[in-house]
Amino acid sequence: MRRTTALRTGLSALLLLGTWATASALPASAADAPARSTDAPASPELLSAMQRDLGLTRGRAEARLAAEKAATVTERKARSAAGMAYGGSWFDADTGKLTVAVTRAANADAVRATGATVRLVRYDARQLDAAKKSIDALSAPAGVGSWHVDPKANNVVVNVVAEHRNDNVVRAFVARARQAGPVTVRQTRATPRTFTAGTVGGDPYYTGNVRCSIGFSVHGGFVTAGHCGSPSAAAYGWDRSYIGNFQGSSFPGDDYAWVNVGSGWWTVPVVLGWGTVPDQLVRGSAEAPVGASVCRSGSTTHWHCGTVLAKNETVNYSQGAVHQMTKTSVCAEPGDSGGSFISGDQAQGVTSGGWGNCSSGGQTWHQPVNEILNRYGLTLHTA
Repeated sequence: MRRTTALRTGLSALLLLGTWATASALPASAADAPARSTDAPASPELLSAMQRDLGLTRGRAEARLAAEKAATVTERKARSAAGMAYGGSWFDADTGKLTVAVTRAANADAVRATGATVRLVRYDARQLDAAKKSIDALSAPAGVGSWHVDPKANNVVVNVVAEHRNDNVVRAFVARARQAGPVTVRQTRATPRTFTAGTVGGDPYYTGNVRCSIGFSVHGGFVTAGHCGSPSAAAYGWDRSYIGNFQGSSFPGDDYAWVNVGSGWWTVPVVLGWGTVPDQLVRGSAEAPVGASVCRSGSTTHWHCGTVLAKNETVNYSQGAVHQMTKTSVCAEPGDSGGSFISGDQAQGVTSGGWGNCSSGGQTWHQPVNEILNRYGLTLHTA
């Protein structure tokens, strides 16, 4: 965007072509720093999206955001209190509390003292992570959608596409996965795919004939999905003017990238409102626990909300597996790739892919934003 471009430049120059050009107060090396508080938990429009997609009243949406923010702080304290007995944690929307799994009863009281609920389990997080890492080393057939550590089930969950559950190659993969450790098999409706799209109208950014969405502003550029462009590829804005080039990109294996900004473009730490939703400021990048609410913005479907279903999940796209993803119940569609995920006022990640759509529903994965910052040594732009 040029500074002489029409009035929309003021906010869409936030880079961004249609998705959250959000930011965080936290540098790459301070991902675990406490989130800054604000008077309002979120904009009225974000609360409305939570009401629509999560079936909440406005009051319950506000209460949930407050509880999730408290759970994020509790999680850090509880993990330290659990020590080597830590088996994972998740947010319980019914109680509004964080539940922490521990393998030793001796650690339970210390964990409860942080405000968390305790559940005794058999396997600690190190054992579960080791089992998942062994599965990551296997070559997965197309009928296997993804796999992740589920702290609530105290197992590694392997998600198999329902129509392929009886395929010999799928059964063989599951048999080998079970040798790695405790495994539970669940069925999913469809094979994961990335959310790129051909050139269409709107407020996107383009790489060749591919349209994606910008994620979060960083000092010197923005972060987005890796499958949207290869290193050195040029990126062009909604008005087809040159923005910059992909300075780093990884896909598959990971799904993240960052693009430098110049040629009259600049970064602003807000989320573009699309004319109907006010711009949303982002106050940090504290990672929300499993079970917390999360919302997504993209250049195709704009705002949609859901919950965090799993972390550190390996997703088996047709192009190859992508690791350390966060799975959500939020829908998305082609063109939303690279767009922002936010929980309350905290940046979470950039949209990678999923299955389904925003008419019939589906699931979407995001690549955690703090991982991207750490990988490239970037600092999120903050208000």
